[in-house]
Amino acid sequence: MNLTTTEKIKIILGRKNMSVSDLAIALGQTRQNLHNKFKRDNFSEKELKEIAAALNIEFEVNFILDNGEKI
Repeated sequence: MNLTTTEKIKIILGRKNMSVSDLAIALGQTRQNLHNKFKRDNFSEKELKEIAAALNIEFEVNFILDNGEKI
C-alpha cells in the first residue's frame, strides 16, 4: 500500500505527539494554510525539507539508476 505524502506526515506527527497546528506554528504558517496543503497533498521538495527540519528528522529524495547510482 502506497501512502500519500500527507498520510506519511500525519503518521510522523502522531509518533511525535504533535498536531497539524503544532507543525504549522513550527513552520511559521497558519494552520489553515498547512491544512490546505495537506488536502491537496501538494508539497515541494523545499517544503518537505522544511517540514523535516521542523520535526527534527531527516528527509531525502533520490532517483536511483539501474546501476544503483543515486541522483
